[in-house]
Amino acid sequence: MDFALTEEHEMICKAVREFAEREIAPTIKEHDREQTFDESLLPKMAAQGLLGICLPVRYGGAGMDYIALGLACEELERVDTSARVIMSVHVGLCSLSLLQWGTEEQKEKYLVPLARGENIGTFGMTEPNAGSDVVGIQTTARQEGDHYILNGEKMWISLADVADRFLILAWTDMEKKKVRDHSGMSVFMVERGWPGLSTGTIHGKLGVRAGNTGSITLDDVPVPAENLLGREGEGFKIAMSALDNGRYTVAAGATGLIRACLEASVRYANERETFGRPIGHHQLIQRMISLMAQRYDVARLLYLRAGWLKNQGIRNTRETSLAKWYACDASFESAADAVQVHGAYGYSDEYDVERFLRNSKGAVIYEGSREIQILLQAQYALGYRRDKPLRCELPAYDAEAWQAE
Repeated sequence: MDFALTEEHEMICKAVREFAEREIAPTIKEHDREQTFDESLLPKMAAQGLLGICLPVRYGGAGMDYIALGLACEELERVDTSARVIMSVHVGLCSLSLLQWGTEEQKEKYLVPLARGENIGTFGMTEPNAGSDVVGIQTTARQEGDHYILNGEKMWISLADVADRFLILAWTDMEKKKVRDHSGMSVFMVERGWPGLSTGTIHGKLGVRAGNTGSITLDDVPVPAENLLGREGEGFKIAMSALDNGRYTVAAGATGLIRACLEASVRYANERETFGRPIGHHQLIQRMISLMAQRYDVARLLYLRAGWLKNQGIRNTRETSLAKWYACDASFESAADAVQVHGAYGYSDEYDVERFLRNSKGAVIYEGSREIQILLQAQYALGYRRDKPLRCELPAYDAEAWQAE
């Protein structure tokens, strides 16, 4: 059992850390206050190879493995959550779904420009009245000749106003919709600019204010039949496999936020003095800092295990769920402790920990709430849940094949 990162992984950590500190850190406080998304960040991330980091070179990617994706997400969220959200949605939910389920024609047409950052992608699952209850969505797709006609509304979609490629989950079998049989759901690739598709921005969020979050409206949107991802009726499987990848990036990112809280608290505890000595000498401050250090190590081990399983091509729904649940709860607790360490200053945006606390709450909810993860883990432990093989598994990482032109 080797816990050491490879030389390539170490280089990725260093490169992404320097990128985040150079390109995100100087302006993040302003974007957070103004609730604006920095669109100039997208071409910069593309130039670094981040938007296709774990995709094969032949599809426009950087040819790195899934652990590299996790490490990049950790480094990005160490500076701000909004940058990691880009990776979760564009890479985790959208691009990896195309890699796993797409035809060669779909990969050439859509995955290559996504990996290069020429297009930005997202995944439309959540709706105004359907979040954790995925089968409760109302979006429909009826076939008319060589097209499907999509109608519905998606809500709380990251990058909704920025993306130009949308994977949309919809019902294609209305009879199965009536009885909530998820085998009647399908996924389609939809392009911005097609008639009937519009997006809107959500303002007033508690956290991730520098990230773009919005809605997608589909009003008789015509989608070519060849844009069906996978087979008709495989939509639920595709959505769940996408969540396995998205949750992995969320877990890795939350680990980075724990680290940010730890670093900020250690720095402040060594500078701030009360009762004639640095507050780091006080035992209750030490307790909070030690808990952050503990949480960071546990969260990192959990997401790296999930990444290793992905590299082997092994189904990792349970392991990824556990990593997501633990890391997100731990980041929220660490951010609350970091604010406490900073005292009154932690309650203002003069220090980053105030933003960390607001940002950390979102991850406890999105990509499967804490409660969903608890139920999943209980079902696995009790033997009520057994993962069945999907028709398309996430491909195992093969360095030689993925780095070939």
